[in-house]
Amino acid sequence: MATARSRRVENTESTRQALVKSAVVLFTKKGYAGTSLDEIAKRARVTKGALYHHFNGKQALFEAAFEDVESQVVRRLSAVLFAGGDIWETVRAGLGEFLQVCLEPSYQRIVVHEAPAVMGWERWREAEERYTFGVIREAVQALVDAGEFTPLPIEALAHVVYGALSAGASTIAGSARPKQTSAEVGQVVDAVMQGLRVAACAGTSCGH
Repeated sequence: MATARSRRVENTESTRQALVKSAVVLFTKKGYAGTSLDEIAKRARVTKGALYHHFNGKQALFEAAFEDVESQVVRRLSAVLFAGGDIWETVRAGLGEFLQVCLEPSYQRIVVHEAPAVMGWERWREAEERYTFGVIREAVQALVDAGEFTPLPIEALAHVVYGALSAGASTIAGSARPKQTSAEVGQVVDAVMQGLRVAACAGTSCGH
């Protein structure tokens, strides 16, 4: 009985994941308005009834796709940011990884372009704070704790750093030359980080 139940749970989760993955692909390729639930169900090889068993409509499915993309971003950033070693260098590497994420079509289309309109600005910002912002806040806190940044109010400091990254992501996503723009945004973000570090090192012997 337990085995049969666990198999049903596994099948249910498998169906849900297939729908989410299908939604990510189609929303990335065609956008929210250009994608139908029929297409998502067909690509996932499930019935539309099965789709409605898991999601009450297209927006709910979009939000699941958004969460799937953002969860992968968090895993990637966390793997770099908290890998150990020199905290300054690992955070810089983590920010570089974020700029690479900004070049990916699924992140550009779903998170940057579509989500604010589909989810509404406030809901989108709240969701972002649960994902990417949370990782950035931890990284900023680690820099403050290590004495690399001036111990300013952590929430404000984290939001300023995240705001710079978020603006950079929008700039990259809207660019006709995204790779070049990503490199340029990287230079600016690094300058901002170095500026904060300079403040922390004022009057001491630590360098850039």
